[in-house]
Amino acid sequence: MSDLFWLTDEQMGRLRPFFPKSHGKPRVDDRRVLSGIIFVNRNGMRWRDAPREYGPHKTLYNRWKRWSDMGIFSRMMDGLAAGRAEPQTIMIDATYLKAHRTASSLRPKKGDPGRLIGRTKGGMNTKLHAVTDQNGRPLSFFMTAGQISDYTGAAALLDSLPAAQWMLGDRGYDADWFRDALEEKGIKPCIPGRKSRGKPVKYDKRKYKRRNRIEIMFGRLKDWRRIATRYDRSPTVFFSAVCLAATIMFWL
Repeated sequence: MSDLFWLTDEQMGRLRPFFPKSHGKPRVDDRRVLSGIIFVNRNGMRWRDAPREYGPHKTLYNRWKRWSDMGIFSRMMDGLAAGRAEPQTIMIDATYLKAHRTASSLRPKKGDPGRLIGRTKGGMNTKLHAVTDQNGRPLSFFMTAGQISDYTGAAALLDSLPAAQWMLGDRGYDADWFRDALEEKGIKPCIPGRKSRGKPVKYDKRKYKRRNRIEIMFGRLKDWRRIATRYDRSPTVFFSAVCLAATIMFWL
């Protein structure tokens, strides 16, 4: 098939340092398996429907599940972003990801923290919080259930913020505690005030217009069908799909 996806030698060279060491029997061809994993995630396919050129679908799924549980895909994004990001200006925002019935069916087991799926006006959703650099390339993600406030995501992402001069955010992040936390880190907030504020908040409107780049980033992530619609019950596996898509589209 001419439309199959294959990682190049250069891309494999950048990803290989993040691969876990092989113990005992050598792994099946990394390039073939990882290319198959990307193809399945990008097209939202069932693993059993993966093209035969990528090998047995069980091999693809087992590698995907094992490396997701090990956090390999999130480390790929973090490692590649650390050396190439331009964080003079950073941006924060969140988006909803529709949960398919296969992801939201059945109750979680006892002791399970949950699947991070919540009921909103738009149905069952997961919310993805993100921080990007000035070019809209993702630096860090945080995932919650759909009904969770943007403030929760902002608080969770605070510690991972890089040294930056400006933070761009929409009115959903207009909170005194968040502004104070940014200023303590030496970051100037460029966030418009909520309409309910008695005193208007001054912000750089020209700089704020650049915030559309994080919206574009979310739109590109949702080009991957397995992200636009969440099929995975496990939040760890779904989060790995987000990190893998961000790595391939923005950092390779």
